Amino acid sequence: MKFKDVLLELLKTDNRLLDAEGELMGNKIQDLADKTDEKLIELLLDNSETRLKFFLKIKDVFVFKTSDFKFYLDENKIDNSYTQYENRIGLTSKGKFLKDSNDIVLDFPYKDCVLEGGQSTEEGTDTYFEWDEKDQHYTEKQAKRKEIFFNNVLAKDEIDRLLEPKAFTNTKRYTVNGIDFPSRGVPKGRGGFFTRDENGTIKENLIIKGNNLLALHTLKKEFAGKVKLIYIDPPYNTGNDSFAYNDNFNHSTWLTFMRNRLLVAKELLREDGVIFVQCDDNEQAFLKLLMNEVFGKSNYLQTISIKKATAAGFKSINLCPITTKEYIFIFGKNTNSDVALNKIYVKTSFVSDYDTFINNIADDYKKWNFESLNTIFYKSIGVNDWKEAKMTIGLNWKLHRQSFISNFAKENYNGIISFKDLHKPSKGVKDIMEVSKNDRDKVFEYSREGENMYFKKGRSITFYRNKIKEINGEFVPSEILSDFWTDVKWDGIAKEGNVTMKNGKKPEKLLQRILELSTNIGDIVLDYHLGSGTTSAIAHKMNRQYIGIEQMDYIETVTIERLKKVIDGEQGGISKSVNWQGGGSFVYLELAKNNQNAIEQIQDCKSYEELTSFFDEMCEKYFLHYNVKVKQFREGISKEDNLKKLSLDKQKELFVKMLDLNQLYVNVSDMEDKKYNLSADDIAITKDFYQL
Repeated sequence: MKFKDVLLELLKTDNRLLDAEGELMGNKIQDLADKTDEKLIELLLDNSETRLKFFLKIKDVFVFKTSDFKFYLDENKIDNSYTQYENRIGLTSKGKFLKDSNDIVLDFPYKDCVLEGGQSTEEGTDTYFEWDEKDQHYTEKQAKRKEIFFNNVLAKDEIDRLLEPKAFTNTKRYTVNGIDFPSRGVPKGRGGFFTRDENGTIKENLIIKGNNLLALHTLKKEFAGKVKLIYIDPPYNTGNDSFAYNDNFNHSTWLTFMRNRLLVAKELLREDGVIFVQCDDNEQAFLKLLMNEVFGKSNYLQTISIKKATAAGFKSINLCPITTKEYIFIFGKNTNSDVALNKIYVKTSFVSDYDTFINNIADDYKKWNFESLNTIFYKSIGVNDWKEAKMTIGLNWKLHRQSFISNFAKENYNGIISFKDLHKPSKGVKDIMEVSKNDRDKVFEYSREGENMYFKKGRSITFYRNKIKEINGEFVPSEILSDFWTDVKWDGIAKEGNVTMKNGKKPEKLLQRILELSTNIGDIVLDYHLGSGTTSAIAHKMNRQYIGIEQMDYIETVTIERLKKVIDGEQGGISKSVNWQGGGSFVYLELAKNNQNAIEQIQDCKSYEELTSFFDEMCEKYFLHYNVKVKQFREGISKEDNLKKLSLDKQKELFVKMLDLNQLYVNVSDMEDKKYNLSADDIAITKDFYQL
């Protein structure tokens, strides 16, 4: 048996090294070699042939020759068929993905670089078409391919083009009366499709379908410096969410993903604007450092911890301690610009320290009559003390007392008080406390800064009524909001909004609190990881203007449907607490697709023959990844049996990776080019949006 076959059979005995189809993963093997993985080393050491090939014996010790082993893997293409074809087509560099790295850093030396290309020939020339005014048609021309590695210092124009505003399509307004479509020839300015304020800013609620990075840049011209609150609940990078990258080598990729979007999000915020970013333990430490970099450490406001689960259920069998919390980082754009969060009170239970009742609180303080709440409870059941209460009610007499006192306090909170010792009282207060201590039968009054204070028996009289606030239309005991939120309920939210979303849905009460904390009526709220639409639904019910961005197709079946129900007056979630009765409207827009259309055509293919048939159209109409070896693929690789044997899903994945994903949508500057097939309505609504 050849040595390569020996090595292949040996490596395949370790299930960690196999993909779902039972083929070896070269990147995984190389990573374990870098880590000097004990199991891998033992596997190679136990075989006489691999021991001789990859180990150096020094006295009685065998030293693993890592570089020799990795070199052999590269030279002999020890990898699954899919990865081998990725490498051959040209989608990787030196057979390794950049994301397959263990490094977790916050220094991005190439953080502003962009890879883009339109290569269509192996010789390094590109085909393009130029309009010939004389002959009134497009003429095919050739040009030498430009450098394809762009950095904002080296080629800022190319980056600007990549991130310039995109055209819109499929625009419609949802109202209580149905759907309003823009008519052809929408005039520009204030008489157009979009409602604007006196300054010309769009006042519509907007829901945008498309890549959120490009959508954020698209919004800059209209909304830069105008958004009061950005709330996002991004993918948490758990390996089980939508941000699914290879194994555990995705920290740097995730941070770059977040950073690109946070930078433009910052531009959209008002000077007194704030951003709330929710996350869990997977990336919270790295995210905090990243946000320090983007927004400035001095603009950090608060970290909220949220209790979202209880220490029970299936997780408690396998985990200890149980993870029950998530985090929200709060940053201001410019804390020197009067960035302030609103003061909020939250409902609490009755505080047992308040144990005395003044039954004639309306009388002059000198005549006040004090009575213990315990005494009032005993009288209510016709007994004199706790012993008789226990005999009368039974073992649960304490619960009965607690319930009685809580209900009594709810009805009579104005007269309930507590006697408290003051911490470091002023001299005047200290003097009157001493006087009241010596004359224990009297109540003494002391005025300080326009406020009357009362003392008895050397202690301050604290009124329970000061803890009573109106919350959601009910006067209840309360306390000022802290940075640990335990009162937001996560169970039972699956059907909020009358739409179902299995993962990632957030309680309406959570978003209500965030909006109450950071916005006022009419402020603009942005969520560019919109998901099921909770942020927009709450903003709608609370009379805030909102912008939501989502790329996934469920935006139409989940998000839009939820907002339509909000307009119709659905009564779930916070509707009753804010007296929501329905009404309002929102405008739905889609970023006009370019390469995204190619992706969808690839996904619709039913066979490899359909895929290869589509390849010529891909080369002609769409932008390919700069590294794709077009001629080699067309004339050689595409005809190989091993490629044909891959599953259709893997074949589709390869074709998608040939596309330049930076060219997914149509730029405004290109929208009137007929090859993009935008309708007159699409062009008109885009011009109206940007007031062109």
